[in-house]
Amino acid sequence: MLELIPITDSIGTEVRGIDVTADISDSDFERIYQAWLDSTILLLRGQNMTPAQHVEFTRRFGEIYTYTRSNFSHKELPEILILSNQKEKGKPVGSAYSGRVWHSDGHFLTEPPVGSMLYAREVPPVGGDTWYGNMYAAYDALPEGVKERIADLKVIISRVQSRPYNYPDRPAPTPEERAEWVDVSHPVVHVHEETGRKALMVGGNVPWRIEGMSEEEGLPLITFLQEFAVQPQFTYCHKWQPGDIVLWDNRCAMHRATYYDHFTHSRVMHRTTIAGRRSAAAAV
Repeated sequence: MLELIPITDSIGTEVRGIDVTADISDSDFERIYQAWLDSTILLLRGQNMTPAQHVEFTRRFGEIYTYTRSNFSHKELPEILILSNQKEKGKPVGSAYSGRVWHSDGHFLTEPPVGSMLYAREVPPVGGDTWYGNMYAAYDALPEGVKERIADLKVIISRVQSRPYNYPDRPAPTPEERAEWVDVSHPVVHVHEETGRKALMVGGNVPWRIEGMSEEEGLPLITFLQEFAVQPQFTYCHKWQPGDIVLWDNRCAMHRATYYDHFTHSRVMHRTTIAGRRSAAAAV
C-alpha cells in the first residue's frame, strides 16, 4: 500500500509501498507527483531498476533530455548520465564528482531543467552524501522587508565566473568556452509554473551579480540570501544506500554533493534530467 511519509518538517517525502518497476496506478502516481510538487524532493528506497526502467519511470514526470557531459552518458541509453569514479581500460566511465557547492541544475541555461532523478547503484561506506534545500521554505521565512526589496530583482549567472568556485582543480575556461558560455539572468524570486508558489533561487556560494546593481551594493545582498537559504531548518542531508532513488524539483530546491574517498571506495550513480513539465496527456 502506498504511504507518503515526510522526511523532515520542511523538506521531502519518502514514498513507501511502491515498486517502480511494476505498474503504478494513475491514482497512486498522482499522489506521488503531488507530493513531489508539495515537498520538493521524493525518496524511494530499496528499488532495483534497470537503466531502461529508470528512463521509463522518469518519463512519467516529464520529458527527458541531456544537457551536459555527453561523454559520460550510458552507452545504450544516452538519457542517463553516469556519476562514478570507476574506470574501464584506464578511462573514467562517469564523472567522479560534481556539484559540491549549493546550486540548482543548469542555472546557467536560459531554461533550466525541471528536475533530476538520481539512482544509487553503488555507494561508499562513508561520504558521498547529498544535501537538499527547500527554497519555498527559505523564501517564506524571509523578512517582509527583504521580500519587498528582492521582488523584481534578477541575478546574473556567469558560468565563466563560477568555474574557479565550482571546480578549482580544473583549468580556466578556454576562449571557445568563454564565447559559448554567455551570462544569463533569472529572477531572484522564482514563481513555480505548476504550484504558483514563490521560491528563492540565488545559487550557492558563487558571487553572482544583481542586475542593475554595483558589485558593492549587490554582493552583500546575494551573500545574505545564499547564507539564509541553507540554514538547517530548510535542508536535509541524504545518506545514500544502494537502491535509493531521489527525485528533486529543480524549480524550488537546491542541492550539493559531498566528498568521499574516491581512491579507496567505489560510487556509481545514474541520473536522468527532466526538461519540462509533463504533457496534459501524461497527467490523465
